[in-house]
This record gives sequence, structure tokens and C-alpha cells, in this order.
Amino acid sequence: MEARVKLTLWGSEKFFGPGVCELLERIRDTGSIQAAAAQMEMSYTKAWRILNRAEKGVGVPLITRVAGGKKGGSSTLTEAGARAVADFRAMEARLSEAGNALLNEYARTFAPRREDV
Repeated sequence: MEARVKLTLWGSEKFFGPGVCELLERIRDTGSIQAAAAQMEMSYTKAWRILNRAEKGVGVPLITRVAGGKKGGSSTLTEAGARAVADFRAMEARLSEAGNALLNEYARTFAPRREDV
């Protein structure tokens, strides 16, 4: 048994969670918002909405965009974007560890041994 805890960052609205982090990772890996959105089976417009909300919440640009030409545009993570991905994944890992530690502390309630029943 394990605890699974979902981390979502809020300001006046939800602005950063696992989906935003995954989108940024895919942009980093593909160099393209459109390709990242396609991999996640979301529209390009929705990806832009998610990115705009995340950048508003964080307060700094997370990606650098280069307008398309004959070969199309590209996008890369800014230093702040790369840090946001790394720090979010680190927070998720620590939260998972804390959740499992709490589960172990209260395990008798959720996975009682025969002698405890």
C-alpha cells in the first residue's frame, strides 16, 4: 500500500500542477508547444491557456517562443521554466515521502493486521 498525493499550486486560481509540469517537460523535449500539446492529446489553444495561466501565477515567463517561418517556430524553457519543472518534481517527491510516512504512522487503520481486528 502507498499514499499518492497530488500537488497543485494555487494563487487566486489553480496555476501549476502535474499537467502543467508535464506540458513544460514535453515542450523542453520537443522544442514545440504544438508537438507537446499533440503528445498530450490537447489542443494547441488549450496548451496556450495553460501556459498563460502558469506564467501569470508564477509571475515570470516559463518559455521563450520564436515565431515560425518556413521551418516553423520553436519554444524553449526559460531558466525560470526549467527551475519550475525541477522544483515542482522535487516537491512532489518530498510530498510523496511525507504521505507514505504518514501512511506508515496510521497503517493500522487502513491495513489492519489480524490481531488488530
